[in-house]
Amino acid sequence: MPRERRPITQEELNRALLARQQLLERTRAPIPRLLERMGGLQAQYAPSMYIGLWTRMEGFDRDQLDRALARRSVSQGTLMRATIHLVSTADYWPMAIGIRRARREAWVDGRARLGYAAKQVSSAARKLRARLGDGTMSRKEIHELLGGDSVITNGVNMWLDLVRVPPSGTWVRRRADLYAAAEHWIGPPPKIDEADGIELLVRRYLGAFGPAAPAEIANWAGMHPRRLAPVIEGVSLRRFRSEDGTELVDLPRAPLPHPETPAPARLLPTWDATLLVHARRTGILPEEHRPKVFNAKTPQSVPTFLVDGRVAGTWRYEKGKVKLEPFSRLDGAARRALREESERLVELHR
Repeated sequence: MPRERRPITQEELNRALLARQQLLERTRAPIPRLLERMGGLQAQYAPSMYIGLWTRMEGFDRDQLDRALARRSVSQGTLMRATIHLVSTADYWPMAIGIRRARREAWVDGRARLGYAAKQVSSAARKLRARLGDGTMSRKEIHELLGGDSVITNGVNMWLDLVRVPPSGTWVRRRADLYAAAEHWIGPPPKIDEADGIELLVRRYLGAFGPAAPAEIANWAGMHPRRLAPVIEGVSLRRFRSEDGTELVDLPRAPLPHPETPAPARLLPTWDATLLVHARRTGILPEEHRPKVFNAKTPQSVPTFLVDGRVAGTWRYEKGKVKLEPFSRLDGAARRALREESERLVELHR
């Protein structure tokens, strides 16, 4: 039978993204479940984790995430695109196993011209694992153990799965510089293979950002689309056709709200994944504003706010207040909604 390829508009894709990212309506779901719905949360700047959850959860306070980290129901580690992510602990190993080979290949390809090889970093990983045992080490200690070579220090977690251990990488102690072996901190990996891990990555991506093109899933995961292709073919998916004719895939029962569904004002943290290139098709970050959010002067991106489901300006927390900088004039209703959100965010900072 022919595959369904229903046309789908950018407005529908925008509302689907907002719904799946809990940006249409805040959730009361536990943090691990929310992270699974979101496809994880970028965490290279620790406060972003808290703000990212706050803007999506009803009644969130910072202690909730601190407790989840301490209970090990959520974990921080270098995962998709070699970037620190906060994920449910149940998702950590499948994600790590799914991307492992791609990460190692990318590291070798990028460092070969500098004279580094997989053998060197894998040897360093064995040395570090032996020293770590069931304990923890700071980044400084790891760097010294590995001979003060920054390339090896930065690459060792491609061959040894490490997680950030609280209180490092939290609101109070923002530098994520204390590490443990993942197999010690969260337990040994399950008996799954790369294909199982990739399938979970595909499902998590579509559940969080779909409908999407396979190339967008690959971009988010940090691997070549050809590695995803056989897995995608083996999963039962809906198929759509975007406005530019691209085939998009999606999970069978994932939400697709009406394109005119009202979208409330929301404040997003630095590095919110909804604004990255893989989600470009949704129009959440209008292209004329992209250089204002991602540019050479602010490569880490900047905190932004949404009006009617699209980035309409930036914000910053300064001297006990949230200061808004809209890209254009806002109407009274948007200003009132943003003021209410800003007052709530001030409370999170206290």
